[in-house]
Amino acid sequence: MGEIRTRKMCGDWCIYIDNKLVILACDNLCYVKMHPSIETMMKGAWTSYPYKGAKEHYVLGIENKEQALSVIKKLIKEMPTPKCKTSKAA
Repeated sequence: MGEIRTRKMCGDWCIYIDNKLVILACDNLCYVKMHPSIETMMKGAWTSYPYKGAKEHYVLGIENKEQALSVIKKLIKEMPTPKCKTSKAA
């Protein structure tokens, strides 16, 4: 699937795959971005806000492993690769 890493965020977790933020793990729920590429796959899924001030996300039901993996793999393909941050020398 790719390189997986995590990063702690205000008591919750960001889960990156191939340096792309794919899952937010907050309050024992997994959230994924409401991306058009997974809209049909997530039809009927709960939506919620992972934290105050966040945009609405799909709640990913990880109990259905096959569907969760399909959604994650689709998001990895569709999410843009983050741009490298470079520091400006003064």
